[in-house]
Amino acid sequence: MAKQAATAVIKSATRPPMRLPPLPTIRDIVKLYRLNAAKQLSQNFLFDTNLTDKIVKSAGNLEGAYVCEVGPGPGGITRSILKAGAAKVVVVELDKRFNAGLRLLSAAAPGRVEIVNADILTYNLAKALPLDLAVPWEGDPPNVHIIGNLPFNVSTPLIIRWLEALALRTGPFVYGRTQLTLTFQKEVCERICAPPRSSQRSRLSIMSQYLCRVKHCFRIPGKCFVPKPDVDVGVVHFTPLVRPRIQGVPFKTVEKVVKHVFHLRGKYCRKGAAELFPPERQDLLEELFAVSEVDPTVRPWQLTMSEWDRLAHAYWDICQREPWVSDYDFRTMKGEKFEVPPMPAVGERHT
Repeated sequence: MAKQAATAVIKSATRPPMRLPPLPTIRDIVKLYRLNAAKQLSQNFLFDTNLTDKIVKSAGNLEGAYVCEVGPGPGGITRSILKAGAAKVVVVELDKRFNAGLRLLSAAAPGRVEIVNADILTYNLAKALPLDLAVPWEGDPPNVHIIGNLPFNVSTPLIIRWLEALALRTGPFVYGRTQLTLTFQKEVCERICAPPRSSQRSRLSIMSQYLCRVKHCFRIPGKCFVPKPDVDVGVVHFTPLVRPRIQGVPFKTVEKVVKHVFHLRGKYCRKGAAELFPPERQDLLEELFAVSEVDPTVRPWQLTMSEWDRLAHAYWDICQREPWVSDYDFRTMKGEKFEVPPMPAVGERHT
């Protein structure tokens, strides 16, 4: 008991103070440094500390955590992260106008805030934090988090990029199953979290849910932001799965199948899938649905994850047997000459 008490005292002494000294409000910071929101960067400020605290709470327990915050702006969510007990916050901000306000926050929390001026679409998050924070993939998620109020103009390409990094276990996922807590415009949020057979089901639903457990945490009315966006905002929490729901197929291949099938989301899934193959090789389209045992006359949003798994594997098997199929894309092949191998004779067809 005495040993445990001594250990607790040592931990308490070495833990950085969590309470921040008195600081100007975020609204005052914006006025002081004349930080007008840049429309071309899809910037919207959130001044309500109750909402920034709620976003951070959605990430889970941040006591002693290492956090990478995307697009901190004037630092509202950053303050909530620090108040929640994070040991270190690396803020990645493209717009250098916010540096003065962020440096003020860094001075108030010595050693706990690092400012990185970079484009999050190209910045390698594997460099942001010490690699000794990494834990085994099969274990609990590391004490590493990504949190961000994402600009609408980069949210979709960014999450797809992170999902690919997740599949490859690169970038922020070199530490293990790093969790993400992010904001999206309401419509994108609904697509990410849409369950099977929901009319909101989309490419983002499949790509997110085959790799992660996703949770729609809560909605923020657009009127809470300055300037007010035309849409409401949703907060989504991502927890990477130990085992993806589609295994043994490269991320790019899964993405290609899902993207093409959803290209004509209101039509039978056969319509979109037909674009995976040249018109001269309809035998491959027939094989895709025969081998996967997926009904070609259902809509893409009606397919279950198990059916997407079978479609992806059937397509990947065709690509393994006929490598030229991987290079075929009807969008890029329009107007170009593409040598299509002839359909095999009846006796030579794959069974």
